[in-house]
Amino acid sequence: MFIINLTYIVPLEELDQHMAAHVKYLHKYYDKNIFVASGRKVPRKGCIILAMADSKAEVEEIIKEDPFYKHELAEFDITEFLTPQYHPDLKNLLG
Repeated sequence: MFIINLTYIVPLEELDQHMAAHVKYLHKYYDKNIFVASGRKVPRKGCIILAMADSKAEVEEIIKEDPFYKHELAEFDITEFLTPQYHPDLKNLLG
C-alpha cells in the first residue's frame, strides 16, 4: 500500500482550472482497482491518495499522468507501508 501525499504549490485558483482533469485521472485508477481512497487535506493545502500497487516505481509512473504533476501544481511524496493489520471488513480489498 502506498500513501501519495500531494502538497499544492500554486494558488487554488490555478489548481482548480485542472480539477476536472485530475478527477478524471483519479477515476481511471479507481476503475483499475489501484486507488483505494483520496481526498483533500484540511486546510486545503494538498490531498492524499491511498494506492495499491506492486511497486513504488509503478506509483511513480502513475503519478506522471496526473494533471497536477504535468502542470507542476503540486509536489508529490510517496510512502510505502505494509498492512499486516487491518479492519476485517477490508479483508477482500487487502488480502
